[in-house]
Amino acid sequence: MAHDNGLKMGSTPRGKFARAAKMTRSGLRRYPRQLIDSIRERGSMSHLPAETCAFDPDRFATSELAAVWLGHATVLIRLAGKTIITDPVFSQRVGLTVGGFCFGVSRLAPVAMCLDRLPPIDVVLLSHAHFDHLDRPSLRRLATRGTTVVTARSTRRLVPSGFGDVIELDWSRFVDVGGLRLTSVEPAHWGARAGLDRHRRYNSYLIDTVEKGREDQGRRVLFGGDTAMTDAFNGLGPVDLAIFGIGAYEPWSHHHANPEQVWAMFHSLGGERLLPMHHSTFPLGEEHRDEPLRRLLAVAGAQQERVVGKAMGEMWVTERGRGPADRRTKNSSGATTCPL
Repeated sequence: MAHDNGLKMGSTPRGKFARAAKMTRSGLRRYPRQLIDSIRERGSMSHLPAETCAFDPDRFATSELAAVWLGHATVLIRLAGKTIITDPVFSQRVGLTVGGFCFGVSRLAPVAMCLDRLPPIDVVLLSHAHFDHLDRPSLRRLATRGTTVVTARSTRRLVPSGFGDVIELDWSRFVDVGGLRLTSVEPAHWGARAGLDRHRRYNSYLIDTVEKGREDQGRRVLFGGDTAMTDAFNGLGPVDLAIFGIGAYEPWSHHHANPEQVWAMFHSLGGERLLPMHHSTFPLGEEHRDEPLRRLLAVAGAQQERVVGKAMGEMWVTERGRGPADRRTKNSSGATTCPL
C-alpha cells in the first residue's frame, strides 16, 4: 500500500504547460530525423562487445551501499541487503516495434553487464514510460515472482506479467518494500509513451533504509530518472548517492538538465556523491557523446572526487562503519566479454 509522505513537491501548472509546448515543438523537429536514422543504422552496432564490466558479486552483496552504472538510466544498487535496478534497458535498440522491427535508436555503447549475470533483483524502479526507460523486452527477462516493480501512475499495464507485485506510486507517496522506503518525487519531465497518453506520470525516487538495527540504517539514495532543472529536490537531503541524468539536453533542455544544472541540483539536494547517467549510451541528443561528462567534471572542478561511477561497469561502494561526514569510497572497473 502506498502512503502520503506529506511533502509538497513539483512545479506549477504554468510551468508544465510551457514544457508541454516546448516538447511538441522540439519533437516535431527531431523525431522524423531519428526515425530515418534508425532505419539507416540498422545493424550498425553489431560489432560492439557484449560486456565491459568486471562485476564482483560477493563484494557487491556484502556492501553497505553499492552502485554500478550499466548504461543509460540503468543502475544496479545494493542497499539494506536488497538489490535494486533502475529503468533496466538491455536491448540493442529502443523505440516503437512494428512487425518485428524497432523504429528507434541503436546503442552507441555495449551493454555493461550481461543480463544473465545480474544478481537476483528485489526491486525494479521504473521512472516513466518512455521507450528508453521502460523496455518491455528487458522487463520480460527480469520477471520473477520474487521481484517487486515500483512504477509511475498509469504505467502498470505496460509492465509485462510475471513479477511478484507491481506498485504504482503517485507523487509524494511512498511504499515500504522489505527494509526500503521508496518515495516518489515529481521531476520536471513528461510521461507519454505514444504521444496521446499524456495522463501517464513520471517519477524520481528517494530510497531510504528503514529497517532498525542495520549497520546501513540511514543510508539514502536519490534516483532522478529524467528531469529538467527543478527545485523539486531542494531540502530532500542529505543523501549518500544522487543519481542524475546528464545527457540528451540538446535540444531537450526543457526536460533534460544539462551538466551544470545537474551539479546545481546535486548541491541544492544535499548530495554527498553524484553518479551521472543517461549519457553516452543512445544517440538521443545532439551533443557529442563525450561532452556531458566533460562538462560535469569541469563544473565540479576541485570537487571531482564527488563524481563516482564515471565509466560504465565501474562499481562504487562505501566502506562499512563510516559516518555521514567521513565516508570513503572505492571504485573498481575492468573489462571482459560474454555473449548476450
